[in-house]
Amino acid sequence: MFVDRSKELEILESRYKSGKAELIFIYGRRRIGKTRLIKEFLRGKRSIYLLARQTSLKENLAMFSRRIGESLGDKILLFSPLRNWDAFFHYISKKSEERLIVAIDEFPYLVELDPSLPSILQSFWDEILSSTGIFLLLLGSTVSTMEGLMGSKSPLYGRRTGQIRLNPMDYFNARLFFPHYGTEDAVRSYSILGGVPAYLKLFSDEMKLEDNLRAQLRMDSLLYADANFLLREELREPRHYMAILEAIASGYNRFGQIADVTGLSRSSLGKYLSVLEELDFIERVVPLARGRRPRRGIYRITDPYFRFWFRFVYPNQDLVEFGEIDELVRIVMRDLEAYVGTVFEDIAAHLLRKMNSMGQLPFRFSRLGKWWERDKEFDLVALSRSGERILLVEVKWSDLDERDASRILAKMEERTRGTPFEGKTVNFLVIARKSSDPRVVSFEEWDSRFLKESVDVKGRNKSGRKMTRSQGGF
Repeated sequence: MFVDRSKELEILESRYKSGKAELIFIYGRRRIGKTRLIKEFLRGKRSIYLLARQTSLKENLAMFSRRIGESLGDKILLFSPLRNWDAFFHYISKKSEERLIVAIDEFPYLVELDPSLPSILQSFWDEILSSTGIFLLLLGSTVSTMEGLMGSKSPLYGRRTGQIRLNPMDYFNARLFFPHYGTEDAVRSYSILGGVPAYLKLFSDEMKLEDNLRAQLRMDSLLYADANFLLREELREPRHYMAILEAIASGYNRFGQIADVTGLSRSSLGKYLSVLEELDFIERVVPLARGRRPRRGIYRITDPYFRFWFRFVYPNQDLVEFGEIDELVRIVMRDLEAYVGTVFEDIAAHLLRKMNSMGQLPFRFSRLGKWWERDKEFDLVALSRSGERILLVEVKWSDLDERDASRILAKMEERTRGTPFEGKTVNFLVIARKSSDPRVVSFEEWDSRFLKESVDVKGRNKSGRKMTRSQGGF
């Protein structure tokens, strides 16, 4: 089975059925599920899937020739491979009189081998390919390189007909990897792994969370090494970026605090933060009711895996290197609940968006964010399109009884005094891990509901097909 990516598949199917020539960029960080998405899309279609390798140009063209020959039943290519990109695109154009999908995975490897490739493709696209039935997909894992190929300085600028950037799954899709876990362990697992399929497959919901951590925080594990690998692949001067991310993960989230902790000058720090924002490693969060970009913003790491890695793994790499995994797991388990509480606010936002689309809130909101001012704060704030309706939300990673709910709601109402929300049409909402109070949204109940709708306890979806650990993956 294939989890999530329904919107992306719908986009690709719609463009495929149009019959027009398409040049579409699909990109996102490694292990996000690009290849799995494309292979799902290619099923039953006249298509060629080509995976570039970090080898010579000659070997890539020979390998592509073999694959094309096998896919199209052209035995000549098996013995007489294409020798350059002109021959490659000329051949593809001849075979595209009827609809043909050509997916080139890890396209940046080819550009690195031959920087003239984008210019050659531009020439063929303008003169020949744009008038054929070609459906050309260019996939890449290096986000900065792929965005550069689409940028104004690239020969391919203005030629692409579409682009899809794959992002991590939200909690409720990631949840399907752990159908046998209860809500608490599912939330904890997401807080550690985030929404990347390759990481989600590392945990088994037939093992205790602590045992999963013990198995996956070893020196040779993907979970231990991948954050370091991804940052070094995307960034120059990775040590500065890693220092910034560690500072943010440790709670130093304001510009001045980050500068003080890292020792970076304010001018260089601004540049590094901008790069991390562009790559979607971090985001700058501002109070929702303050306008577009007030000066008092905070920075946060966007992905739970990176948050977890910089909070627990990066500062304790020596424990892994010396094989003291039990000690690292002890540290993680000791502080895990406090850490999960911060991620649970993001998960609560995922729930609010689902409830919003289902019409389960007092009004439909168009903006969702956070709000704080001096000593006052609301975990989540939702605004109607006009801004006249306001939903103030408190998020608690704990179980609440009726007395707890009454106390929290009373404090929320009191907290609005002297804020921009005073005198407005305000609704209050509490989202708790678990509660029987009707005034509180019990996350456990909604989590169980969505899980039951997607998969039964035997691990099958509604159609009866068995769900596997390769869902939505790579």
